[in-house]
Amino acid sequence: MLDVFRREAVYLFYYFDLQLRQIAAYWVLGIIVGSCVSVFAKGWIHAAAEGLGKKLPGCLGLVFASALGVASPLCMYGTIPICAAFSKKGIKDDFLAAFMMSSVLLNPQLIVYSSALGPALLAARILSAFACGTAAGLLVKAFFCKEGSPRYFDFSMFGEPQNRDAAPNIFVRLAKNIGRNIKATALWFLIGVLLSALFQRYVPAEAVAALFGKNNKGFGLLMAATVGVPLYVCGGGTIPLILQWLSDGMSAGSAAAFMITGPATKITNLGALKIALGGKHFTLYILFVAAFSILTGAIVNIIL
Repeated sequence: MLDVFRREAVYLFYYFDLQLRQIAAYWVLGIIVGSCVSVFAKGWIHAAAEGLGKKLPGCLGLVFASALGVASPLCMYGTIPICAAFSKKGIKDDFLAAFMMSSVLLNPQLIVYSSALGPALLAARILSAFACGTAAGLLVKAFFCKEGSPRYFDFSMFGEPQNRDAAPNIFVRLAKNIGRNIKATALWFLIGVLLSALFQRYVPAEAVAALFGKNNKGFGLLMAATVGVPLYVCGGGTIPLILQWLSDGMSAGSAAAFMITGPATKITNLGALKIALGGKHFTLYILFVAAFSILTGAIVNIIL
């Protein structure tokens, strides 16, 4: 029995080390890029969003709002207070919906992480996040921005955002930001690498192909959209898992669907979203995310 444990430990260490070597550089680069954007460009991005929200209130404004949401380095708990501040300054809910939706799905740090998936899936992730934000803004504009319509968001429970990059020395600010990013993501990244090693050792490739593979695309999309809810905790931690699933036969469309429902329905985000949206609008949000992820996965499967 002891020999069996030793053998399995050697196998797991081998797979863990192999996965770590493949993905660690992307994680480190993502930390550095994300922190640089947060320290040097975050103020400009949010100032641009506020200015465009006042000057471009139409459909063109939604396009820019979604693009700025992708560029914003903040997580959900940083994005909602920013949007609450924007709302108090008169920016409409459709612009806020576009900015918030794309910001939830993607940020500069996660873009670097996702480059490990290859240029095709990286492009699919960026374009789908941008399109999802724009679509969310258009739907809110159509149904909740008419005269007499109820507000889509309720930010009364949220105060002004706290600026954590306040050290006088810019290099100290950058170092502290890098430290916070490492603290927030390192454990989940290592857990993701470990899970991918466990999948590689104990889950047959045929099982992954049967669930998410190219010969079962419709069911695979539904499964990917579903498992994204409980499995997605940290963007950096899921990249090793997706890489392993792709090598085992997962279709590109299923991966794309997972990368939408995962961050959009991340457990740690749903509480804040429920407060900002209320019960009815929160349900609409979940239905929109599910429908958009499946549609995106189907399109990606057709193209790729």
